[in-house]
Amino acid sequence: MVNKIAIACQGGGSHTAFTAGVLKRILKENKRKFEIVGLSGTSGGAICALLAWYGLLKNDKKLSIEKLDGFWTDNSASSLWDSILNEWILWAVRMQEVITTPEISPYYFPTWAQDQLRGLLKKHVDFDEIKTLVNSSSPRLLIGASDVLSGKFKVFKNDENSADTILASAAIPTFFRSVKIDKTIYWDGLFSQNPPLREFIVDSEEKPDELWVIQINPETRKNEPVSVKEITDRRNELAGNLSLNQEVYFIETVNKWVKAGEFVDKDKFKNIKIKWIKMEKEMDYESKLNRNPTFIQDLMNYGETQAEDFLK
Repeated sequence: MVNKIAIACQGGGSHTAFTAGVLKRILKENKRKFEIVGLSGTSGGAICALLAWYGLLKNDKKLSIEKLDGFWTDNSASSLWDSILNEWILWAVRMQEVITTPEISPYYFPTWAQDQLRGLLKKHVDFDEIKTLVNSSSPRLLIGASDVLSGKFKVFKNDENSADTILASAAIPTFFRSVKIDKTIYWDGLFSQNPPLREFIVDSEEKPDELWVIQINPETRKNEPVSVKEITDRRNELAGNLSLNQEVYFIETVNKWVKAGEFVDKDKFKNIKIKWIKMEKEMDYESKLNRNPTFIQDLMNYGETQAEDFLK
């Protein structure tokens, strides 16, 4: 019997290069028998989920791996100018912990960063082709975003997704402008579901046997945060995990109801195992903005190692 799995990718900026490494190793696996029936993601996790899903739609896992490698190579600060800009951004953000600096709205700046990301997404994914590939047997893709004005959660599903929905999921409000889609404006999916999980059991006829969660933000810390920087880092981690823990709690509650025989329609829900692949390194918030090629590659390698241990 082939296990049906869904993979959920938590957001976390450049830290999600780890997620790319995890997905690469999972896609290379040929000993364990499983079928990927869904992927979900938020922010950087949404990008990784999209790239892996695109190859799976074409029944080509090698293509998924190529897309993951290609995107993160292109997104790295490889040129001299981009490297200087990357170091300046990291320095400027870290200086905010030392001296008081004015916060400036992203609406005062050109949209070149979002435009560049949109260009990268369109380079690696043919969104028009997606609409011709998706059918009832395709794996699902769920991308989380947040409606700025209503505060409601939004999950873009399957071929609803475009470069704009991914940008919406990654629109960190302190760095990027909101993204307008069909008269609604969206911010980062970290404010909604990070990443979406419950839709795999509520809206899906083919429910997975297992949910594999790729977690970027550590649940625990060894020492109490004392400095302003340590407190900021920990706050960011806790905020990033808040909605994930709520999603997991929902799944676990449904599992308890299934076990207790609470549902009249016995076929509507089933027990779904939740398994974790975690990034266990402690890193500061600023490094989520780091596009240094060595930093990115090290995280991808680490992701592959963690996935290797998980698959054993």
